[in-house]
Amino acid sequence: MHDPDRLRLSFVTSGTPQANAAADALRARYGDTASEHADVIVALGGDGLMLQTLHSAMARDTPVYGMNFGSVGFMMNGYEPDTLRQRIASAKPTHIYPLAMSVLDARGATHEALALNEVSLFRSSYQAAKIEILVDGEPRLDELVCDGVLVATPAGSTAYNLSAHGPILPINSPLLALTPISPFRPRRWRGAILSNHAAVTFRIREGEKRPVSAVADNVEFRNIREVHVREDRDKRVTLLFDPGTSLEERVLLEQFRY
Repeated sequence: MHDPDRLRLSFVTSGTPQANAAADALRARYGDTASEHADVIVALGGDGLMLQTLHSAMARDTPVYGMNFGSVGFMMNGYEPDTLRQRIASAKPTHIYPLAMSVLDARGATHEALALNEVSLFRSSYQAAKIEILVDGEPRLDELVCDGVLVATPAGSTAYNLSAHGPILPINSPLLALTPISPFRPRRWRGAILSNHAAVTFRIREGEKRPVSAVADNVEFRNIREVHVREDRDKRVTLLFDPGTSLEERVLLEQFRY
């Protein structure tokens, strides 16, 4: 990391009065640089803001240091305005590689998006979705009848994936979690753990009768027919954590909660 006194910081907030007031005080104290020229982006909010900030910072891989002003803050550090530059200079980096999602919709149009947490498919009507699953081009599940299914990164494995009873993955593991959402058939299928080199394809059956949407983090496409998901190692984001509070440690601790 750079000399603490020379760090150029850019501040973003979730827009709450508390976060905005803190950002104003920090800008007056430490200055404020446009994000495209900053050494570090400081995000004041919760995990939703962190996810948005990481997406915007991905093209330049500008490190992001978060301070919690949200409800959960799993990806954030505690708020402490003093010695901010020194804290950032001593922070430990965690790298996350996104999932690349390619979607074919009912009109034959293709769409692409990136996901840092997960790519999810959801039924869009009262009827369950019917989805065929292929891994590296090989059919692995002929028909999953379900509310949906998702592919999660290690960073996203503690988010919606965990709520859907998927496995927690160590943050630096070369793995992906493939997890069904309320599966009806096969009733006992609980998903799979895949290599991060795996290419996953979802084919929608009876799409007109049983419409399905696909979501990459917060980007949604409706009435889809096929979805391809793979990890994109050409892109990454960098989170900064105070020593002893790394994302790796937080993911480990999450596995011992009861």
